[in-house]
Amino acid sequence: MNFAAQFIYFRVLKNRSPRERYRQDEDYDPFWQRDDNKIKKQDKPAICDLHCCKDVPVRNGLIGQKPPSINPERLKDFGEEDYLNGDVKTWEMKIVSRNEELLRDALSCIPQPSSRTSLASCNKLIRFEDISAAAFKIQCGVQKTPCMYSRLSKQYGMDIYLKKEFLQYTGSVKERGVLYLLMSLPQEQQRKGVIVALDSNFSMAVAYHAAELRVPVFVIVPTGTAPARARLCRDYGAMVISYGATAKDSQLHARRLAQENGYLYLEEEDSAVYLAGLGTVGLEMYEQVPKLDAVIFPAGGHCGLLAGSAAALKHLNPHISVIGVESESFPVLQQSLKAGHPTEDQACNNHHFYGDVSGVCFGSNSLQLTGKLVDKVVAVREEDILISMLRLLEYERATVDAEGAIALAALVAGKLPELKGKRVAVVICSGNLELYLLQQCIARALTLDNRVCRFSLVISDCPGDMSKLLEILAREEARVLDIKQERTFVTSELFTVEVTCTVETRDKLHTSQLRNALLERYPRTAWTER
Repeated sequence: MNFAAQFIYFRVLKNRSPRERYRQDEDYDPFWQRDDNKIKKQDKPAICDLHCCKDVPVRNGLIGQKPPSINPERLKDFGEEDYLNGDVKTWEMKIVSRNEELLRDALSCIPQPSSRTSLASCNKLIRFEDISAAAFKIQCGVQKTPCMYSRLSKQYGMDIYLKKEFLQYTGSVKERGVLYLLMSLPQEQQRKGVIVALDSNFSMAVAYHAAELRVPVFVIVPTGTAPARARLCRDYGAMVISYGATAKDSQLHARRLAQENGYLYLEEEDSAVYLAGLGTVGLEMYEQVPKLDAVIFPAGGHCGLLAGSAAALKHLNPHISVIGVESESFPVLQQSLKAGHPTEDQACNNHHFYGDVSGVCFGSNSLQLTGKLVDKVVAVREEDILISMLRLLEYERATVDAEGAIALAALVAGKLPELKGKRVAVVICSGNLELYLLQQCIARALTLDNRVCRFSLVISDCPGDMSKLLEILAREEARVLDIKQERTFVTSELFTVEVTCTVETRDKLHTSQLRNALLERYPRTAWTER
């Protein structure tokens, strides 16, 4: 009798549909939920494309909640049945690989290798959905950098939070846009490879992430490039070729190689894919710092970070002020906004110091976003940038370059008094300062901050006169950095010596006190102006 009952039971179970067979598990299936009282009709939605990062499961519903496994037979069943119980529509659920782009309109901006060899700009403004998709896709390849409360807050009378993007693997925020750009390339182009020119943060990001994605990558740099920078690109996995005396020669050679070999020539342009990747910075800051009043970004010609992040922040909270900062030496962005189109007549004589912010405005897409979403663009002096670098080194133990310090320079220079008492986030986007520039920048910043001064005076060449000078310096608590004596080429009286001292003081007030003490004892003391 028991055998007959079991036989009938398995025959009935076999004749059931897959959905009836697994009815007991349906409450745990994220793709299928039912209401015991009433099953509502739903319209047919668009086809969903699900992407999975490497070694990370797809997350549906709440972030961080791992869904239970789904029986493959049930997934197949969703694509085959048209109706369930006669009143609920079902649709096909398509599972795609990670190489397929989630945003169809973003993919249209990327040229096929048969037609063009460079990345063309997309005229369509990015949407918040584009940035959200980029954040999901690159989350396994870039760092979610901290946005920390700064020790500089009390000094400047506001709550300052520093978004430390210089902690990315290559030391630059450009990794976000580059990784999303490379992941969006067709598989055929990924197999052929990419090529970049110039010595920049963009090139280093391409070298690293292309090698990580197993995409052949070539970097063409001028012969005058610092050996350390070229070695970094090689260590990342790129083939580095030195060609030409100027950046233009390297670019022309890179384009020629791309045309001959089928490589994709990449340069920093304002395509929708690249801007969406950079815009993930704004998305992260909004999550990390609640109740933000303003966010300050570096600007200049390459204002993709400013434009992309502004699109995310303004969508989440239109009341957040988005501010861009550029250099007074070449206000490319301000002039482009006034003219209504990108301008190219600005030239920078100090590219090694300013880096990527010294370039020309590279596209109308980012310019349109900036004009539409950015509340204010201010310009700062080179002196303010150097002092900003010094403040970050002293208070935050962060060694950054001019591109990384220029956003904070607006607060150092007092360009934004309306932010007093408010909660402000500042993006520190780059930390690739070359070693030979580090010492020069710090020494110059200390002088500009009235903490290193130099003076000359004439004393008699007699025993004890030098010790009297040193006693005054010791009494005023000034630290002697350097002291020189000149006896031969002295235009004053015979048997005198001209003494030149370089001393370190605490601040501007301390320097003023030392100056008064020396003038009282040596009226002809001459101070070297900054």
